[in-house]
Parts: sequence; C-alpha cells; structure tokens
Amino acid sequence: MDEAWTAAGVTWDDIEAVAVTAGPGLAGSLLVGINFAKTLAYVHKKPLIPVNHLEGHLYAAWLADEAREVPEPLFPLVALIVSGGHTFLVEMRDHLEYRLLGETVDDAAGEAFDKVGRLLGLPYPGGPAIMKAAAGATRRDTIFPRAWLGDSFDFSFSGLKTAARRTIAAETGGTGTETGDTPLAEDRVSELSYGFQESVVDVLVTKTLRAARQVGARSVVLGGGVAANRVLRDRLADAAASAGIPLVVPRPALCTDNGAMIGAAGARRMEAGARAGLDLDARPSMPLAKR
Repeated sequence: MDEAWTAAGVTWDDIEAVAVTAGPGLAGSLLVGINFAKTLAYVHKKPLIPVNHLEGHLYAAWLADEAREVPEPLFPLVALIVSGGHTFLVEMRDHLEYRLLGETVDDAAGEAFDKVGRLLGLPYPGGPAIMKAAAGATRRDTIFPRAWLGDSFDFSFSGLKTAARRTIAAETGGTGTETGDTPLAEDRVSELSYGFQESVVDVLVTKTLRAARQVGARSVVLGGGVAANRVLRDRLADAAASAGIPLVVPRPALCTDNGAMIGAAGARRMEAGARAGLDLDARPSMPLAKR
C-alpha cells in the first residue's frame, strides 16, 4: 500500500471511498481483501464500496492513462470477459445495466489455456506461454475442434481440452488421460499451441461479433486476463472493424487483475449510491448478470 501511495502521489485527503472486491473468487482471498478494506474505511472514516470482480474487468475499458488512451465505450455495447475462471458475454444498455447473453457451460478459456499449457510442458500461466510458442509455428495445419453449441452465445472448452490432451498423449506415448514419457519436439509444441489457440480465438471472436450485430452494439468491449492475448485482441479488432463497430480494450496490464479496475467500478457504484457496512462478507459465487 505504501508503494501505491508513492506511485499515485496522493494522500488520504484525496480519497473519497474505499472500493473492494466482494466476489466472485476464492473465499480466502476475498476475505483478506475485505478485512483490509474494512479497516481502512473504518480508520479513515470513508465509505466502503463493494465491487463485483467481473464488473471491475468490464470497467477497465473506461480507464485511460499516459501509456495508452482508449476511446470511451458507446452504449449499447457487448462485452466479452475472458479470464481463468470466467468466460461470458453481456449486453450493456447503460452503466451498471447488464443482460447475460452467454457464458461457459464448463471450463473457462483461461483455465483451458493453463491446463493445455501444462500438458505441453509450458510454464504457468499457460496463456502467455502458448501465445509465445504459437508465434513460432511454421506449419499451421493442426486443427482442433470448435464447440459452437448451435445458435447459442454460450461457450464450451471442455471438449477442446480433451482433444488436446488425447493428441498430446498419442504423441508422447500416453494413455489419453495422461501424457507419456516421450517429450514433444519444440516445433511440435509450437504447432499444437497454434492449433489450440486458433480454436479458442475463433469461437470467442465469432460469437462476440454475432452478438454485437444481433443487439445493434455501438461498441465491443474486451476484458479479463485472457484479453492480454495479442492474437485475440488483434483478431477481434479486425472483425469488429469489418463490421464498423469499434473495439475498446485496455492495455494488457489493465486486463489482468489489478486495483485500478476495482477503483473504476467502485466509482460507478458509489455514484449509484452503493455502500456497505462493516458486516460486509465475501460472496464467492457473486453473479454479475442474468439472462
């Protein structure tokens, strides 16, 4: 916290409220943050503003800094939030108004990246490692399945993860549920990384643009840790531009979990009158939107 004060160049006199993530997430982590925030709010007599973690990822799109200016999103918009624990599409007609369009029915995209990355022998987190390996692919003919789920805006990555595991097991002498002892050659790791990444990005981009057209969106917002993936950012930007819809995506450091995004969402919630008492508790399964 001392480092944050120094970097921001502010004091408690400049602070109007304390915003904190109330959920969703791991209960232990949430409780640590909530109790710390409660203490700050109590000692400094500031309002305590509870924030949905996913709403924070969404409101990162309204942040701008010296490193990169971003255009302000226009309503109505469609937002794709992709992280290790969540993958979903929402429609926003105005601030703090959400309608769930689709969500993952099994694994989140970020989780699939991490697990397949581990199977390929790549370091954690899997997303950046797979993106780096995929960039070195010379042959790009490895094709993994896409789960389109009909006309639904829902996502499914469990089958893709299973297909990747079986492919890797077959090439390493494994059983189909576990990889074998034969290491994959570096070029083969790159080829499999490319094929896997293409499958994930293709589904995410296609469904997001279809949803944007269906609701008449004036902007598309991309957020969450997986939004730091350069291939996803570029592919979605190109697709949105071809449809005449601007894409708003924060710089990568504001896509991964950070305090600034919670502050951005907290400011909106404070303006709307949100307040919490010192009895605020963690909500590990806190929803953001309903269909």
